[in-house]
Amino acid sequence: MPSTTIDLSILDQSFPLTQEQINFYREHRFIKIKQVLPAGIINHFGELIANKVKELNTMHLPMEERATYDKAFLQIMNLWTKDEEIKRFVFSKRLASIATQLMGVEGVRLYHDQALFKEPGGGITPWHADQFYWPLSNDHTVTVWIPMQNTPMDMGPLEFSDRSHTIELGRDLAISDESETQIENALKKGKFETVATPFDLGEVSFHSGWLFHRAGANRSDQMRKVMTMIYMDKNMRLKKPENDNQQADWDTWCPGAKVGEVIDTPLNPVLF
Repeated sequence: MPSTTIDLSILDQSFPLTQEQINFYREHRFIKIKQVLPAGIINHFGELIANKVKELNTMHLPMEERATYDKAFLQIMNLWTKDEEIKRFVFSKRLASIATQLMGVEGVRLYHDQALFKEPGGGITPWHADQFYWPLSNDHTVTVWIPMQNTPMDMGPLEFSDRSHTIELGRDLAISDESETQIENALKKGKFETVATPFDLGEVSFHSGWLFHRAGANRSDQMRKVMTMIYMDKNMRLKKPENDNQQADWDTWCPGAKVGEVIDTPLNPVLF
């Protein structure tokens, strides 16, 4: 579908939040917002992103031969560096402005983007907190999760553990069978509510870096296509990595950044 047939200008139009929405996010550290993007935009970029994922995907093992992480999704990162049209979506001021409002910061930079495609028959995404992987100096981080189709429960939509950013147990666990078991037990013990609901087309969610979340298996016969962008405070500083994953993230997503300094690299542009 040529981009001239749809109005892409909405990507740069504001989406002002209510104070109630901002307060909800800051208390619960996640929020789902309906009708953020129109169906035309979702369908257009969903097709572009799906084609790029198909082109760049290197995972071809049968599902039964994969580890838990690889069963969870096909993961392609920083698509904005590989396609100019997709870059326009990733750089959307509409989405970046929401992240800025939710965190209450002056503006946001891109940490990186990632497509997360859960194949039919794809397994669960175990409980985890994203910021385990990030060498970032504070928790002024938020991820937007954008389903590129209606996402009923049998497709494995994102689930949130309400207010779980308040606990530290499990923050040292990568995505794995171990994280699923240990974190689930900790959340149950702490009586944290799991919020698991479908996503309508055009509905997106935002969650903070230390909020525990997961997704169910894709029991449908359709690919669950999702695009995400991770935002950080534009004044975010690099911290000394605390594990091998954080070192790898520094090398890959913040090349040239220096410990203790603002992460101002060509891969981390200010988006709003």
